[in-house]
Amino acid sequence: MKRRVFLKEIKMAKKYEGTIKACFIGYIVQAIVNNFTPLLFIRFGTEYNIPLSEITMLITVNFLLQLMMDFASAFFIDRIGYKASCLIAHGSCAAGLIALAVLPGMFANAYIGLLIAVLMYAVGGGLLEVVISPMVEACPSEHKDKTMSMLHSFYCWGTVIVIAFSTLFFYFFGIENWKTLSLIWAILPILNGIAFIFLPVCSLADGDEEGLSLKELFKTKAFWLFALVICCAGASEQAISQWASAFTEQALGISKTVSDLAGPLLFSVLMGISRTIYGKFGERIDLDKMMVASGALCCASYMLVSLSPSPALALLGMAVCGFSVGILWPGTYSKAASKIKGGGTTMFAFLALAGDVGCTGGPTFAGKIAGLAGDNLKIGISAAVVFPAILTVALLFTAGMKNKKA
Repeated sequence: MKRRVFLKEIKMAKKYEGTIKACFIGYIVQAIVNNFTPLLFIRFGTEYNIPLSEITMLITVNFLLQLMMDFASAFFIDRIGYKASCLIAHGSCAAGLIALAVLPGMFANAYIGLLIAVLMYAVGGGLLEVVISPMVEACPSEHKDKTMSMLHSFYCWGTVIVIAFSTLFFYFFGIENWKTLSLIWAILPILNGIAFIFLPVCSLADGDEEGLSLKELFKTKAFWLFALVICCAGASEQAISQWASAFTEQALGISKTVSDLAGPLLFSVLMGISRTIYGKFGERIDLDKMMVASGALCCASYMLVSLSPSPALALLGMAVCGFSVGILWPGTYSKAASKIKGGGTTMFAFLALAGDVGCTGGPTFAGKIAGLAGDNLKIGISAAVVFPAILTVALLFTAGMKNKKA
């Protein structure tokens, strides 16, 4: 009997292998829409004569709309289904990237075209963040926390691919041909969206357990603890990564080109390595202990970055930070799914919302403190160590929680 059940589980897992792979690619799509446009900000200014203040608004609009999607998706994803949500997300991302290449030239004010394009792909990016993780969590697999970590590693590798490939494209073909590259990037969400049409999709709502209502979820103390953890995880990650290029250039005296590669790219590579390692060997690692250790290591990396007199040591600190934060976001998803019974899509949506709040709050806090200290980023980053410190303490409380009953 046990053998029959075991074989059935293996058969079910194989059935959804293609779905999980498509979800991995979905996170590369999210990396494209979040990281390609910022590479063009200077180009937008020179080609369309757009002031920096208006270009900065593109970042704000992208973030705010993704936050709105995090919130709104909790109320409609289960109603329309994961597959429909995924198709809408990929379609929006593809449409936004195509619009980025086409619309600015169709308006007298090119900024309007850019803004419409950002609105389009922001909807897709926000929806991908909410729907992909619970979709992978719902798919049958032996080690869900390993799969979740591997999933989120693809965002890191996607970021590396976008930066590296775009840099090479601009080097060989010139940045004036950026519209062609935008159309090339649009091919991936189109193809992956088509794949999702034919792939089987499993939903958390398909399970036997009854999902929590929004009111019940908000009454669950564990949810608020995990929301605090993922908020601090987002802040810990972005307070370094968003300021990495500026910090290496300003505080360490490294050239702009080298700082772009040595800062954000190095950070993303190490974060991807961290998630890949857990994705490969997660069954041998205690997730609770690893996350607490990662939080402590993150605190140490912040101190190394902000207090080190040596540029080489500061860059090492950035790399260590990328490695330490790697497991925190996907690990929180996995822990919350195992500890909170019936959390479902609603829980994932609001955890994504809390994480995105941290992703904005962390770098904003570091920048404000740096501004008060005479634009000293070392002081700003040293003050932001409060986020991994709070996270580590909160993780000590989550480590003692029992898993939900089957």
